[in-house]
Amino acid sequence: TECTSGCVCPEGLFDDGRGGCVEEQNCPCVHNNQWYHPGEEITVDCNTCTCEKGFWSCTEHLCYGTCTIYGSGHYITFDGRFYDFDGSCEYVATQDFCGNKSSDGSFSIITENVLCGTTGVTCSKAIKMFLGKTELKLENKDYKEIQRDIGEDVRYWNRTVGLYLVIEASNGVMLIWDKKTTVFIKLSPDYKGQVCGLCGNFDDKSNNDFTTRSGVQENNPLTFGNSWKQSSMCSDVTELIKPCDVKPHRRSWAEKECSIIQSEVFKICHSKVDPKPFYDACVHDACSCDSGGDCECFCSAVAAYAQECTKAQACVFWRTPDIC
Repeated sequence: TECTSGCVCPEGLFDDGRGGCVEEQNCPCVHNNQWYHPGEEITVDCNTCTCEKGFWSCTEHLCYGTCTIYGSGHYITFDGRFYDFDGSCEYVATQDFCGNKSSDGSFSIITENVLCGTTGVTCSKAIKMFLGKTELKLENKDYKEIQRDIGEDVRYWNRTVGLYLVIEASNGVMLIWDKKTTVFIKLSPDYKGQVCGLCGNFDDKSNNDFTTRSGVQENNPLTFGNSWKQSSMCSDVTELIKPCDVKPHRRSWAEKECSIIQSEVFKICHSKVDPKPFYDACVHDACSCDSGGDCECFCSAVAAYAQECTKAQACVFWRTPDIC
């Protein structure tokens, strides 16, 4: 009924979001706040997406899942849920001995967590990987193989890539270890919805990742984490430790060091991977590692963010002679 001032595109043309008018086939696409021209491609995990008439058209390959355990008790499940759990015991990171299939699985990965620093937080000290009848124990920057009597033969290969030791098994399980406190577990898509443990169930839904050993869905990461301990002799974790409150004098140093994650250095990655949970985890670790190894904890925390950036195709060269 009345005129409103402003600009509109002529009949048959579309607003391209950047102040111009274009034909439908020239409409751009948006991903993580960045604009892409028609025909441009991006990679999302193991799939390629092409911009067509303003919408993304993606391939539908099933991708490997990755679970990350790093620093002092930080977990990112296969389905991308972040949480912290500081238990001092051995815990099931992931296995396919689950539910009604609890007798015929093919692998299990156990993380042994020990106290690191004096604030009560824990770090992964050793990893046990059970592949059929082979047990591999990774600790002290090395690994050893133990043959057991029960189980099938599962072949595996090991290689060193940069800082990491990579163990790849014929059953679609891969473990990448930095020989310190970081471990990446990769599973082939065949395991979707078939696994359980601290890494969640790998069914592409993060809201049901806190499923306990008895199959109950929890909201509290502590109840969930406690259910996956290997020995009933270990005490349960009852509270979330906040090391910067315990050691307030370390907070400003921690915040200053970890600010690199939110700085220009990682700017290319910020729109692809949210830096906030990684920054918070970094501050947590830098406060907690107070019995030597300060820098190691800080470096592992930044490396965890850099690794996620690389996966999102944002390669960042952040290590310098002064930093890590």
